[in-house]
Amino acid sequence: MADITFDDFLKVDIRTGTVVDAQPYPEARKPAIKLWVDFGDTLGIRKSSAQITAHYTPQDLIGKQVMAVVNFPPRQIGKFMSEILVLGLPDENGEIVLISPDQPVPSGGRMH
Repeated sequence: MADITFDDFLKVDIRTGTVVDAQPYPEARKPAIKLWVDFGDTLGIRKSSAQITAHYTPQDLIGKQVMAVVNFPPRQIGKFMSEILVLGLPDENGEIVLISPDQPVPSGGRMH
């Protein structure tokens, strides 16, 4: 992968948000969960579809803080419009584990 500059890094807006709603997305090609994430007063609630069913149920996600890229253009995922990219890392089987702060932080805080 090519090196990037600090200015390139600043172009990616990664913020913390709190999941306020989560619903199964059975229409997705791969098992997924629809998420509504609150990023506070400035950004409000944004939607995403995430293939995270191996480790999470919709009920588990309510109230969970997550990290997401908030400045990608919206993307149609089946019949659902995804507005953010929720971030995660693969476990030993390639299943996604969400990235989240290890302590509570205000929703909408930008990653430094």
